[in-house]
Amino acid sequence: NCSRFALTGFPGLEVDYLWLSIPFASIYAMVFLGNCMVLHVIRTEPSLHQPMFYFLAMLALTDLCVGLSTVHTVLGILWGIIQEISLDSCIAQSYFIHGLSFMESSVLLTMAFDRYIAICNPLRYSSILTNDKIMKIGVAILCRSSMLIPPVIIRLKFLNYCHPHILSHSFCLHQDLIRMACSDIRFNSIYGLALVISNLLLDAVLIIISYIMILHAVLAIASREERIKSLQTCVSHICAVLVFYIPIIGLTMVHRFGRHLSPWVHVLMGNVYILFPPLMNPIIYSIKTQQIRRRVFKCRKNLLM
Repeated sequence: NCSRFALTGFPGLEVDYLWLSIPFASIYAMVFLGNCMVLHVIRTEPSLHQPMFYFLAMLALTDLCVGLSTVHTVLGILWGIIQEISLDSCIAQSYFIHGLSFMESSVLLTMAFDRYIAICNPLRYSSILTNDKIMKIGVAILCRSSMLIPPVIIRLKFLNYCHPHILSHSFCLHQDLIRMACSDIRFNSIYGLALVISNLLLDAVLIIISYIMILHAVLAIASREERIKSLQTCVSHICAVLVFYIPIIGLTMVHRFGRHLSPWVHVLMGNVYILFPPLMNPIIYSIKTQQIRRRVFKCRKNLLM
């Protein structure tokens, strides 16, 4: 198990890697700058020191870490710096990628809970979501995302890998590693499935339930203008949920049922899964959240002056 694993870039486009690195480097730069901008705006603007924006800061920090966990292998391949990765590094990267995915799912669920309280119980909003409770929620999210994964990730170290050591992506995923193992992988398969069900699937179901309850409460509002105003506060979060879950579902389907598909499909879905949510979330919240948009324009004006 001292073996190394070949990273898959973009099959058939090896001669164009230098050109391909330009859009990818630009996307990573936008991911870092966009999420850092959201964090800076929330930190420096007193009017944004509210539960909704604290949760948004958690989402931006998670997206920033997702970019940091993959940038060295994706751009390393395109720049010709690396072509393979050691087992230990691969396991570590897999841990961070999956852990951050679970963390983002947990944050999105918490944001749905925040919107439910704000719309269905607005008079008790500030008393329910106090700074102390927000901190406890943040710690719970961190523990849930980081402490449940080690058993299945650590076991990767003790598997024997006898199949071709060629990864499907420019980064390491748990399901990709167990595909190359010739040891007994039942524990990894069952535990991994349980993690997905108890984290991603459960979170998705709870988010749907929260929005059913929100919709029920909104429809009970007499004024049409008030109904529209209440629903508009949820638009950004709904977009963030779709941006996160659609790529995950697509990548899962490709890994489960798409072995006969072109390697290009695997590469494309893998990069969409990693880069699309961190890229789009700052754009979504900057466009749809008036307080952030106003602050961003103010910062931009100050820089130009």
